[in-house]
Amino acid sequence: MVAQCVKCGNYEWNKIVEDNRITCPNCGYSWKFNKLPLFILTGCSGVGKTTTAHEFMLSTGDIVVLEADFFFNIMPHETQEDYLQQIEMLEDLSKNIMHAGKPVLWAMAGNLDKLNKVYNRQFYSDIFCLALVCEEETLRRRMMQGRGISDEEWIQSSIQYNNYFKTHTVIYDMPFDVCDTEGKKTGEIVEEVKKWVKEKMAGSK
Repeated sequence: MVAQCVKCGNYEWNKIVEDNRITCPNCGYSWKFNKLPLFILTGCSGVGKTTTAHEFMLSTGDIVVLEADFFFNIMPHETQEDYLQQIEMLEDLSKNIMHAGKPVLWAMAGNLDKLNKVYNRQFYSDIFCLALVCEEETLRRRMMQGRGISDEEWIQSSIQYNNYFKTHTVIYDMPFDVCDTEGKKTGEIVEEVKKWVKEKMAGSK
C-alpha cells in the first residue's frame, strides 16, 4: 500500500524511489515513506534462529520479528524463480510494515543471494545479515536430539552451511556478520543480536 499512488491509483511495481520519497511515473505525484534498513537473522538448520528470534521478539517492541518459512509454506518452492518471488513478497510486506516506523527482522536460512535482486530492494536504506554459528558437535546434537532429525544428508548439509558462515564474510553479493553462539544461553545471544541491530541502525544512512 505504501507504494500505491493515491492520486492516479497506479499500483504497478514501477515506482521511482529517491531517498525517502516515492514518485509515480504515470502522473508524477510524489510522497514520503519511512526508508529503514531490513534485518536478516540467518544460519543453518538447527543453529537456533527460531529460538533466538522468538526470544528477541518477546524482549523488545522496537522491531517487528517474523519467520520467513511463512512464504515457503504458502508459495511455490520448486524453482529459483519461486524463491525469488518469495523474497519479492518478503520485501514487499516489510516495506509496508516499516512505514509504521519500525524496522523488520526476518529469521531466514537461505535465499540470501536474492535479497538485492528484487524490485522492492530499493525501498530499504540497507539490508543487514547476521549469521548464527556454533561448533559441529553442538549442531549435530541439536539437530538429532533437539529436533529429532536422523537424515544424515540434511545434517551434513547444515554442517557445511554452518562452516561456510564461520569461514566467510559474504555469500554471493550479500555480506554478513557472525554471532558465535557456542556455550551461550539464549538470553545472551539475544542481547548480542540487540546490540548488533542497534549498531546497524545507528550507522545506516
